[in-house]
Amino acid sequence: MPSQLDLKVNTSGLRLDRYLAEQLPDLSRSRLQKLIEQGQVRVNQQICTSKKATLQTGDAVHIEIPEAEPLELQPEAIPLEILYEDEHLIILNKPIGLVVHPAPGHEGGTLVNALLAYCGEQLAGIGGIQRPGIVHRLDKDTSGAIAIAKTDQAHQHLQAQFKTKTARREYLAVGYGAPSAAKGTIDAPIGRHPVDRKKMAVITTDGKLSRHAITHWHVEERLGNFTLMRFQLETGRTHQIRVHSAYVGHPVVGDPVYGSGRSIGVKLQGQALHAWKLRLQHPVTEDWIEVTAPPPEEFITLLSVLRRRAGD
Repeated sequence: MPSQLDLKVNTSGLRLDRYLAEQLPDLSRSRLQKLIEQGQVRVNQQICTSKKATLQTGDAVHIEIPEAEPLELQPEAIPLEILYEDEHLIILNKPIGLVVHPAPGHEGGTLVNALLAYCGEQLAGIGGIQRPGIVHRLDKDTSGAIAIAKTDQAHQHLQAQFKTKTARREYLAVGYGAPSAAKGTIDAPIGRHPVDRKKMAVITTDGKLSRHAITHWHVEERLGNFTLMRFQLETGRTHQIRVHSAYVGHPVVGDPVYGSGRSIGVKLQGQALHAWKLRLQHPVTEDWIEVTAPPPEEFITLLSVLRRRAGD
């Protein structure tokens, strides 16, 4: 079913696309502009196809968001590193560069395509046609442990654990700089970046545009002007570790979006961030399962190079 939304403007002078971007942070600016061009937005009951239209206080804005066209999912024989598996769930070590589920621009070559080939018809429709079995996600260039449900019961049980934070995740990351303390907590709300809609940011000025976000960190190893850090998430916001690390002045090495952009002489595909440990309750037996995902080779190489430099 398509969704509809009615909004009442309370500030004059904003462009239509910017106003909608502020009100609907889960939709990208380009997606909203496309909806405007397609005649899905009305201002004071009149269709408005100009993204630059200026709104006035009291204007009534109506937007219709049609359902996304379903993608045709195809099984693909992509190698998987399995950390745990039974008839109810599977936990994998996701490699760097692998997108979790298909989306426009990434219709194939994803973890979902690999799972459909590995699990066959068993995954069909579990948790939704477009994301069969997917319980939580990792960014394309973040490696590490990810859980997949094989049954509807397991999907519901595991999703509830991630929502209530019964399931616990620990990450390793290499950050720029040297924190003065050995551990700490970052408590700073995260929302869509006000200018670059593809990015997230710490937003402290308007609670409506951000969500509560808490990250706990511990220094694992000091490496001169770099630090190997362990992170535990109390909340699960998009790009949370990457945004919080940059916010406190220790961006993740290799992060193309939130990083410093400085080259450190080690070839990295993306950010040096790895989902190291995953602890959850089995959805049927309720026994605790804890897996440790070995970091990828380039993460190990980065640590070796930084240790050698720090020792010089």
